[in-house]
Amino acid sequence: MAYKITDECISCGACEAECPVSCISAGDAIYTIDADSCIDCGNCANVCPVGAPQGE
Repeated sequence: MAYKITDECISCGACEAECPVSCISAGDAIYTIDADSCIDCGNCANVCPVGAPQGE
């Protein structure tokens, strides 16, 4: 199951740099994860200062 970034995102970009498959990108207001590319590794959740990435 892919991760999803919630509205708690502060657009710091920490998660994007940690994604091994580059499925995270800056959206209009928050970062987004391409669910089809996400490998459910949890790296994004481990580095997020506000806990925005959540497993679905």
